[in-house]
Order: sequence, then structure tokens, then C-alpha cells
Amino acid sequence: MTAPASQSRTPASVFHDLDHYVAVPRLSGLALSPDGSRLVTTVATLNRKGTGYASALWEVDPTGRQQAHRLTRSSKGESGAAFAANGDLYFTSSRPDPDGDEDSPTPALWLIPARGGEARVVLSRPGGVGGVRCARDADRTVVTADLFPGAADEEQHAALAKARKDAGVDAILHSGYPVRFWDSDLGPARPHVFAVEQGAGPSSGAVDAHGEVDGVHPHESEEEAAAPLPGTVDRSPALRLRLLTADLPAPLHEPSPVLSPDGTFALLSIPVPQKGADQRSALVRIDLASGERRTLIDRDGVEVDAAPVSPDGTRAVVVLDRVTTPTDPPQPQLHLVDTATGETTPLAHDWDRWPSPVAWTPDGSAVLALADSDGRRPVFRIDVASGEVRQLTSDDAAWSDLVVAPDGTVAYGVRSSYLYPPEVVRLDLASGEVTVLDGPVERPRVPGRLEEVGTTTPDGTRVRGWLALPEDDVAGGHPLLLWIHGGPLGSWNAWTWRWNPWLMVAQGYAVLLPDPALSTGYGQDFIQRGWGAWGDAPYTDLMAITDEVEARDDIDASRTAAMGGSFGGYMANWVAGHTDRFDAVVTHASLWALDGFGPTTDASFYWQREMTPEMSEKHSPHRFVQDIVSPVLVIHGDKDYRVPIGEGLRLWYELLSRSGRPAEADGSTVHRFLYFPAENHWILAPQHAKVWYQVVSAFLAEHVLGQEPPALPEVLGLTAPSKQDATEGKDAKG
Repeated sequence: MTAPASQSRTPASVFHDLDHYVAVPRLSGLALSPDGSRLVTTVATLNRKGTGYASALWEVDPTGRQQAHRLTRSSKGESGAAFAANGDLYFTSSRPDPDGDEDSPTPALWLIPARGGEARVVLSRPGGVGGVRCARDADRTVVTADLFPGAADEEQHAALAKARKDAGVDAILHSGYPVRFWDSDLGPARPHVFAVEQGAGPSSGAVDAHGEVDGVHPHESEEEAAAPLPGTVDRSPALRLRLLTADLPAPLHEPSPVLSPDGTFALLSIPVPQKGADQRSALVRIDLASGERRTLIDRDGVEVDAAPVSPDGTRAVVVLDRVTTPTDPPQPQLHLVDTATGETTPLAHDWDRWPSPVAWTPDGSAVLALADSDGRRPVFRIDVASGEVRQLTSDDAAWSDLVVAPDGTVAYGVRSSYLYPPEVVRLDLASGEVTVLDGPVERPRVPGRLEEVGTTTPDGTRVRGWLALPEDDVAGGHPLLLWIHGGPLGSWNAWTWRWNPWLMVAQGYAVLLPDPALSTGYGQDFIQRGWGAWGDAPYTDLMAITDEVEARDDIDASRTAAMGGSFGGYMANWVAGHTDRFDAVVTHASLWALDGFGPTTDASFYWQREMTPEMSEKHSPHRFVQDIVSPVLVIHGDKDYRVPIGEGLRLWYELLSRSGRPAEADGSTVHRFLYFPAENHWILAPQHAKVWYQVVSAFLAEHVLGQEPPALPEVLGLTAPSKQDATEGKDAKG
């Protein structure tokens, strides 16, 4: 395999050195050309300052015979690759337009011609361009982009953008909910879906990033503009946008249009407002030529997600889910929908998994889907006529970004596990054989081994997980870290750059990655066990599998810590208030007082369905603060809108004032609070990820390993905690 040109060969010590670790290139996404001859993926590499990542498009040979080669290069990076029916490659980037006067401050739409040549900007506008989708068999492209509510067209949108910028105003007046999403403030511009068309003169041309109308020159015809000049590259007319989603009942948040292969229509899930600030979703069909919109599915108590359209365009496979209640968790199920009438038919309803349909086979006889299953995420084939489900892959891996070759013999996907990060692979759809393609990123060697572990709880339920261990055993066994996943509807089944166990294994720890109640991939009953009762079965499941692992000869049960983020952080807080068995607790972006979390999270309407006030009170960790005696490291980012910073601030104050280990009279404490003013629910900047791991490692070394307090990163401007703090921390346990 070949590494990106800007990166040297990945060293064997990558997990022993954070500088090397954050510099490992990161692969994601996959696009296949309509003729099946080209695969394109995205690789993110560390920038020169070490403060962020820039992504580039790479081409991978589907046959595996040729080395991967780089298609794009810029400091701003590129993303969102999509092939047009004629083989042209679209992508988005904020890099400077070589034909423009200024750098583009927002992502523009770029194109690399199928016949080769330099990439060029084909559409730029204030607010940028988001995702791009292309029909497989027709010259039809749509994009998502933000539009000001008061704008009827692109000219008005540009004028409003300029007015706000010139006035220095960033205020937003809301009239609905939600107002935030993850780490972004919503509004005043809102996402919409647009058809991309050839420009037709200044009055209807696209508006560029500077507010200028960009279309066919008034002194030349469209044919003249489209014709390449002698001795020059193609000089096609500019593109313009035609709005497809005007007058929706509620603003879109993450629009994901699904195009029919022939490009005549798109399916789109849209929000439907409900009483109060609640909402659900419906499915509409949009005629891409006329813009006519028809509702196909709109049912009380039902959520609907658009999914792939059949090769002949007559059917689509969609996911229908019930609107949750405090007693009823999600139950997503597949249906076939007639794209003309909206009539639905159940598909594979006896399959006890939560499927994500990704593609049809070219003959329309089957649907390929991905689903969490027993700590993996395999590829499944679902026969449309019979509903029979057959698992195609058997590796210990999680698949994503699956695309099917035109002849239906093979599919390509991105695959990862806890043994290797994402890589591009080919799947033989008949035999199930998997071939790793010669991709742009090498696998780093992990410094240990991975085992599957499990136990049976007192109620007879099987609970399993992964255990990452150092390569060699040591006398007395390895100290153990219990890592609790977020969600809570999720599974430890795929490589993660943020919570990567091998960084801790490289320091001698064993890391347990269990899937307790509420984890996906074990059936509906496994979800139901923990629904509305987070502190019950999820907690007892975690303790049961920890007991099982601690009984091993290669584990030192006297040196342990519990760690988690988001829901995992909630559970770490719950663990801290219900047992003193752990020498330390690390809680990241965690829910602490559920009564305060519910109305302030970015999706309060969803939380109100999750638990009744009585459930929230019963299962709120803050009620048990007086029982917390383990040293706790609190970590939170200020831009976290999913679990707002107030949760971390209240947790920190109550640890110091009301816990079983409050601050001393002189203000000293065994607890710590690592605060990131500019980070969100995840710690994404590489320099901050390094600080995260350094502080966590120091905290664990002190309280789990009993070492002298290690030196903290100099960039924090602090010295290590005192020896007295460390001694007090160990003596007070229990």
C-alpha cells in the first residue's frame, strides 16, 4: 500500500507517541463511478501547524492491481465526492478558485471532468454548498445549501448575507424549535435542497461568493459559452440553483435527498411539527424537473427515513420507526414503498436487527443492508420477494459506505474493526470473499491482542464485549480500564480515533469494551431491558462483565478505572455514585442532573419522549453525589450543545462541595476538571486530543497505578499535582 505523499510510512510506535498517533492519515467515505471503473475515497491528513486536518480525494483501483493515487491537493481540503452519470467527479472545497479574485471563504462546488484535467469551480455562493447527489443514469444533480428565510432566490440570499456581514450582526430571531444542533447554532439561514442547472443569463445565474451574478456572458449564447475556445480547456457555462424545498412545514436540519437512478425524482424525509416543540418526519417525492412535491408517507406516531430507490424507479426501501415513548424504544423496520402511490409493504419484519439499507442489486431482486450484530456490523442481503435475510460477511468488523458494481457481482465498502482503522475493500456478493484493495493508507500495527469476552447475568442474559490486551502478560496481571460507550443506542464494533484503546494498551492497561443493555445488535428485547431505566440493567450488565474479566489471571482486579463519554459519561457518573470498586473515574461530556439536561439539550423534544419526570429523577446520577469517593476527572467542551456545558459545571461544583470526597479547607482536591472552551461533544483538534490523552493518562497513572503524579502537558501552564494529593487519593478509596 502507498501512504499519502505528505506522510511518511507509519511507524510501529504510533500508539506509543501521540505526535505520531494524531498524524496517522484517516480514511472515510466511498464513491463509485456509474460504469464501475473508478473508486474515490477521502483521506484526512494533519496540517502543517498540527492544529487540524485537511482532506483530499484519492482514487482506488477497483481491481486492486494499481496503486491508489491522489486526485486533489489543497490546504483547505476537499470532501463530498460524487460521480455524475457521465463520469464527471463533483466535490466541495473552500480552497481558492484559481480563476477568481479572492479566496472562497465557504465551500464551493468543484468538478473534475471525466476525461481528466484540472478541477474547476462550477458553483459558488454565500453560505457555501453542502452535500452533492447525482443520479446514476441521467444528467441530474442536486445539492444541499443554506438559504435565508427572507430570500426568494439566490440574488436576495446574497443581498441578505452581505447586509448581515456589513452590519456586523450575528443575532438570530427564532420562531420554532430546535435552535441548536450538536455544535452549531441553527439559523438564520436554513438548509434546503436545490436542483443544479446550467446558467441561463445574469437574471437567473448563480450568485458567487462575493454577491456577483455568475452566468452566461450577455454577449454570447449558451452554445457559444459551452463550446471550448481554441487551445483552451473546456469553458462550460456557470451553474445555477433552483430551489426544491420551499414552503416546508418546518426547517430541514440535515437533508439527505435520495435520487432515483433515472434522475426524474428525489425522495426526502422532512420534519413535521407536532404540538408544543415536538416533531416527527414524513416522506415526500419531489419531481426534479417541475419541482412538484407529493407526500408519500405521513403517519401519526411514525418516523420515516428515505433510502435507496430501485433500479426501475418504481419502489424504494425505507425505514419506518415508531415515535418513542418512555416505555417504547425505537423499533426501526424495513418497508417497500411504491414511489407513485406511497403504498407500503413490510420487508423482513421477522429479522430482529436494526437495518440500514444502502443499495439495491442491479436486477432489483434484493436489497443490501448494514446492521449492528453481536459486536460487528456485517453486510446483509435481503431478498425482496421472500424477505429472506442472508449475512454476506463474517469478519469481526464494521462496514460502511457500501456501493454496488453495475454488474452486481461485487460491492465495495469501507471496513474497520478494533484491529485496524477504515480501509477500502471489495466484497464478492456470491461467495462472500473479501479483498483488501491497495489503498492510500497503511494499517498501523496495534501493540496488543484483541479477545471477545462475555458473561451471563443473573437474569440469564448474555452480555459480551471486546477486551484489548498488551501483547505480553505480566506478573500480577494488567490494570483494567472499563470503557462505556455512548449513545446509549450503539455498540463497540468499529475503529474510533477518539476513544482508541490501543493508546492505553501501549501503556500496559487492558481495556474492556462491553455492550450492556441498550446496545444495538442484540435484538429488540436487549434494548427494552434498559429503556427508561438507565441505572438498572445497563449498570448491572457492566458490573457483571467486569466481574468476569477481573477473574482472569492476566487482569489485576486491584487496579481499575471506569471511563465513558456522553451516555458513557452518564454511566461513569452512575458507577461513581454506586460503587467504590474503581480507583478512578473519567467522565467526558456527561449527563449529570437529568432534570436540567432535558430542557437544555439540542433535541429536548426527543428527551421528553425518553423518560417521564419520575424516571429522570430516579435515574439521575446527581442524587448520589454524596456517595462518590473515587477521584473523578471531569472533561467537557463549551461548544457541546448535545450535553450542554452546564452539566459539566454542575457536576464539578457538586463534586467539590457535596461528594464523599469534597475539596479540603485549603481548596485542594483529588478531582480534576479538564475544560475545552472551543471544543464540542468530541475533542477534534489534534492538539487538544493530545492534551486529552495526556491528562487522562496522568490521572490514571496517579490513581490507578499509584505512581508519582506525572508531569502534565506544558501547554496547560501547570505543574503536576502534589505528592500529598496522590497519597490521599489512594488512602481514601473504599
